[in-house]
Amino acid sequence: MKNRVLALLFLISVTSAMADTVVERQGFIDVEGGPVWYKAVGQGPGVPLLVLHGGPGGTSCRFSLLDPLGAERPVVRYDQLGTGRSGRPDDLSLWTVERFIEELHTLRQALGLQRMHLLGHSWGASLAAAYVLEKGTAGIVSLTLSSPLLSTPRWIEDANLLRAQLPAEVQATLTEHEQAGTVDSEAYEAASEVFYQRHVYGSAEPPELEACEGAPWNPVIYEYMWGPTEFHATGTLLDFDVTPRLNKLDVPTLFVTGEFDEARPETVVAFQALVPGARFEVIEDAAHFTIGKKPDEYMEVLEPFLDEAEAEALSSGDPIE
Repeated sequence: MKNRVLALLFLISVTSAMADTVVERQGFIDVEGGPVWYKAVGQGPGVPLLVLHGGPGGTSCRFSLLDPLGAERPVVRYDQLGTGRSGRPDDLSLWTVERFIEELHTLRQALGLQRMHLLGHSWGASLAAAYVLEKGTAGIVSLTLSSPLLSTPRWIEDANLLRAQLPAEVQATLTEHEQAGTVDSEAYEAASEVFYQRHVYGSAEPPELEACEGAPWNPVIYEYMWGPTEFHATGTLLDFDVTPRLNKLDVPTLFVTGEFDEARPETVVAFQALVPGARFEVIEDAAHFTIGKKPDEYMEVLEPFLDEAEAEALSSGDPIE
């Protein structure tokens, strides 16, 4: 009953007349395995934007940087089960792509998001693409795949290429500790930081946002599904690859990545070529954390795309309310 009331209140706010103020609402929705925390910002008249964070095991807090879009449309983010403010079960069997798809579907239904824009970043893009391919495009007004992981084999190929450009002593340290099984050592962490500053942060690691207080990530999920670092995959996603089905994404699609991103522009533009009519944008002087390094530039790319996708839906006679 509580979830139905929350969903009803959310629907009323989404379909109400334009408001001058940006409002916030948050709560929990029960999914398989436990409660999932969500937050919605804004009550603009546009179609809601649902944001999927990276990881696996990351959190949505850094995507609070998209909150200004709430003046035009509700922006909804959530911490996937096991991380952030959501429940943190210790059952490893829960950490599958299939369960995360069902989690997303449950949350969508509970919030009444019959129509929505869907944005996934990094692992969130894996989940977004897998969700649309599994559940179909009904009600998906647009899809944004941000710095996407769509093929682990291709990701590792790119990671190896970028890794080969690191200083020789850094490469040697990484290889030594991976072969010795000592990836938890300080030396390995320090060497990894060189890669992260170049291709993840685009600079030194950024400070925590206020929105991230009390919402820690979950390294257990990350290591179980992915591995110890961005460039050393050992987990259950080793064989993940949706590229053979990308041509089935029959919905307005935007691919966006950073100039120095570990999701290399050369690879992401190749993904874009597989999706009929898809767009491709590069955020200059940014790495994987595009929204954090270049928030204004990111929104300058994203917002017109959302607006145009809604206009396209209206012109085709597809109701968006």
